[in-house]
Amino acid sequence: MARRRGYALLSAITALIIGLSAAIYAGVSAGEAGAVASGRDGGGAGPGRGDRVAPASTGVWTGTWGASPVAGEPGTGTDGMAGRSVRNVVHTSVGGTSARVTLSNLYGTGPLTFTHATLALAADGDGAGAAAGTMRRVTFGGSTTVTLPAGAEVTSDPVRLLVPADSDVLVTTYSPTASGPVTSHPHARQTNYLADGEHTADLSGTAYVADRADRWRYLTALDVSGRAAEGTVVALGDSLTDGVTSTVDADRRWPDVLADRLREAVDAGSDVPLHGVVNEGISGNRVLTDGTGRPAENQSGLHRFQRDVLGRPGVRVVVIDLGINDILRDPKVADPERILGGLRTLVQRAHAHGIKVVGATLMPFEGHRGYDDAREGVRQEVNAAIRQGRVFDAVADFDAALRDPYDPRRFRPDYDSGDHLHPSDKGYRVMARTVRLDDLRTALPARL
Repeated sequence: MARRRGYALLSAITALIIGLSAAIYAGVSAGEAGAVASGRDGGGAGPGRGDRVAPASTGVWTGTWGASPVAGEPGTGTDGMAGRSVRNVVHTSVGGTSARVTLSNLYGTGPLTFTHATLALAADGDGAGAAAGTMRRVTFGGSTTVTLPAGAEVTSDPVRLLVPADSDVLVTTYSPTASGPVTSHPHARQTNYLADGEHTADLSGTAYVADRADRWRYLTALDVSGRAAEGTVVALGDSLTDGVTSTVDADRRWPDVLADRLREAVDAGSDVPLHGVVNEGISGNRVLTDGTGRPAENQSGLHRFQRDVLGRPGVRVVVIDLGINDILRDPKVADPERILGGLRTLVQRAHAHGIKVVGATLMPFEGHRGYDDAREGVRQEVNAAIRQGRVFDAVADFDAALRDPYDPRRFRPDYDSGDHLHPSDKGYRVMARTVRLDDLRTALPARL
């Protein structure tokens, strides 16, 4: 009896300290979300890079949605989202009977404390509203409060909720204290919401009028557990994968359409595997070169592969569409062999973990302001090597599928968004259809 009273007193004191000042925490208490573990390589150098708050959860998980952390959100360098509820809207690729979320403080400069977090299905026709009976509290190591050091991320405990495939899910967080820049993913093509004050458990969206933003904040993954899905496909790419010109709030990026194709094929009796599809596209992303800052913004494909591919649960296949920004953003003429070397390194890392790699050819961009004949020559050299089977296990020939047959250096007009670099919604659908579903079977070839 005395021992139980002692534990209760200790728990009460710990809770009081957290409530008074989250800033005194350099890590996370063992009674909340476990110890901070190092060694998860986020790529590149930087304080706190790779720190991870260990989840207290077990089971077989599949990625149903994801978004790579890109940078600190402009204008949030001091207060972050202190005193506001952040409601992210995400779209599932596969369903499950339990879910969990991953939150990131990669670009924060101080400890980030969440005191409330919830997960719910979105109500039809109400962007920030939750469906009745689906609101669930999210915990971390059994506690509703968790503190992430700068550079760290945390995965929640399992949440018991029937999550359908092809549905919108609301993930809402509240932090009462300043934490520095908000880790975010811009160009979400999805409206997300803010409310002043603590409204994480609100079913109604009426409080969420403080801001509507085309970015996801803090949230980097939604995973599900259940019997339906057999694994995860990761789409690793740039803005062409991120879907920056697709219709907002319509889920028309090519990975969304690929997920639709997989579900439809399985429903029709095909023996192709049902995989969750996780979109790890970043606008402006390159194979070889990071953005600026420390930790680096917009980490290169080489530097983020561990986090965004190997760090996702149950990955069986990765589809890589990278290289066009290495060509466009090189102040000189990019070296095709360096780009191909970087792509081959990604393939080697995937193979070391039993992951199959489908690679995309680079699509045309004549008419874009960055076009010139020298850059076009580099694109052609990279594509030739890819088509010859010298890089990937299988090829999705996006270039052949979307180019104008009468002017193959350009998009076919109805596949062009108008900027001559990014596809229209119709073009994104064609990209998704170019990925052969049989190539998503997970057996690796004997050799490249």
